[in-house]
Amino acid sequence: MTLWVRFDHNGTTGFGTLQDGRIQVHTGDMFGNPQPTGDAVDLAEIRLRSPCQPSKMLALWNNFRAMGARLKIEPPNEPLFFIKAASCYTDPDATVHRPPGYTGKVVFEGEIGVVIGRTCRQADATTAAAAIFGYTCINDLTAIEILTRDPSFPQWARAKSLDGFGPFGPAIATGLDPSTLRVRTMVNGMPKQDYPVSDAVFGPVELVQLLSHDMTLYPGDVICLGTSIGAGALREASNVIEVSIDGIGTLRTTYLNAAD
Repeated sequence: MTLWVRFDHNGTTGFGTLQDGRIQVHTGDMFGNPQPTGDAVDLAEIRLRSPCQPSKMLALWNNFRAMGARLKIEPPNEPLFFIKAASCYTDPDATVHRPPGYTGKVVFEGEIGVVIGRTCRQADATTAAAAIFGYTCINDLTAIEILTRDPSFPQWARAKSLDGFGPFGPAIATGLDPSTLRVRTMVNGMPKQDYPVSDAVFGPVELVQLLSHDMTLYPGDVICLGTSIGAGALREASNVIEVSIDGIGTLRTTYLNAAD
């Protein structure tokens, strides 16, 4: 297993592999034959950034059986997804403020994300599996009252794409078997979610295959598998959300119920 990260150090942004609290710096392209430079920096010396720069983040609705059963809705026959705008992506340990002019509830959703490593279009299962670079942690924040504000048009993209509403990281883990993983979410130190990735209706390889027939997937694109039981509103003035997946790490985000 390898952990890939992006970071700021001395005014520049770089990337590398995380080992024993140090980053082994690489050069080139994370998704195209990256080469170690021989340099290393301590985690204490850098600021972690989101581990890649997706051209798009696709996120699933109703993709976990337990959540669908709780909501009394049937599993879908095909993936149901929306796009989160690139302007909403933010880094590990980010502080996100309530958007100006919005006074409604904001919901957290801990998820696993699939990171694409090579261009993928109209893939079969073998090609889809080969296109997966690794996995990361997602906090899919949602301005829930915007979503259903207009009964004629559910506003998925808007409700999910406000500034700061797409934290992911802290790393991309390669060499993991996602079927063995669990997503755990804590809010202000209290456990809120703990569910197996294996409960997904559409798993990572099948999703990559199916979505690649709708649109071309590019290196760095992220597919969020969706969430399960326990997602909910952030009610305190200050909320620390921690999404943890063994082998990947913990994505920590602070959400403040006050506009910046």
